[in-house]
Amino acid sequence: MPSETAVRKPDRPTDILIPDCCNLGVVLRVLLAVNLAVAVGSLLHASGWRAGFLSFVEGSMMVELSCLWSLFALCVLRRMLPRLPAAAAPAWAQRFACVLVPAAVTAAVVHFFVSVEWLRGGFEYLTVPRGALLAALFGGLMQHYFELRTRAFSPALVEARLQALQARIRPHFLFNSLNAVLSLIRGEPRRAEAALEDLADLFRVLMSDPRNMTTLDKELRLCEQYLAIEKLRLGERLQVEWRMENIGEDVLRRAQMPVLLLQPLLENAVHYGVEPASAPAPIRVEISRALERIEVVVVNAWHGAAVVPGNQLALQNIRERLQLLYDVESQLATSVANGHFEVRLRFPYVKGAA
Repeated sequence: MPSETAVRKPDRPTDILIPDCCNLGVVLRVLLAVNLAVAVGSLLHASGWRAGFLSFVEGSMMVELSCLWSLFALCVLRRMLPRLPAAAAPAWAQRFACVLVPAAVTAAVVHFFVSVEWLRGGFEYLTVPRGALLAALFGGLMQHYFELRTRAFSPALVEARLQALQARIRPHFLFNSLNAVLSLIRGEPRRAEAALEDLADLFRVLMSDPRNMTTLDKELRLCEQYLAIEKLRLGERLQVEWRMENIGEDVLRRAQMPVLLLQPLLENAVHYGVEPASAPAPIRVEISRALERIEVVVVNAWHGAAVVPGNQLALQNIRERLQLLYDVESQLATSVANGHFEVRLRFPYVKGAA
């Protein structure tokens, strides 16, 4: 990870401190925390638990509207930050926005509810200034929580990067690849040159920051380069079947995803599914899009429980990166059935520039 003294781009903020309020995980955490705090406050303010429960239920519409509109406003504001120069969005201004926006939204919602008699229901003791003050407090606390949570993930991200380098740049892979290229130099020099170019491209991406984003098209091209290198030494044993569903050229060009998300899955499939086999062991890769989500399924031959623990290094690395980038909106699951090991990966379809 870059240090604090690293060179920063002057034309846009490098640190976005406003939580990603469009993310389902952030929304759920905020709603849960606010509703829990309001429920506790209702119980403490009422004469009994039943009266407190009824007060919370009656005022829940006010609470949910304030939360959801505040989250929506912060979501829009966060998406505008990358377009602003760094000087226009300093850290203190972003933190202040997380306090001011909920306060303003809640003040407007409370004013509306208290001005309509039949809508007041519960929380009759709640005034506009008090509602704004409580919302500002919650906004500051939640912003601080998510900022600390992001920082807490930073060591895991550094560790994940080291794991990625150790898991990907295996000495035996480099040794075998170079030997395969050497065997081609005299008889097939052009093929050897193409293999070296693929190897150089692969290692260039392997050494990049794991937080970088790429497109589905570029990631698939990298996977094909990796498979071409492995094909030199595995020959006919390595067979890959690609299946695409609802994935057009526009999706390939625009779908954003973390770099090195699919290649490690294929590397595991080759290492644990093809290398132990003496006969052709096909790998099946299925990529589909549905409901604004991308799903990737990689299936390879299963050779027993002894080899599976090795899979966990790359899979854990991917899980950590997905959790950091997408929170609960991504999934990675594995299963063994009918003599095959399956990895199923889902993440949001985020559109980039065409």
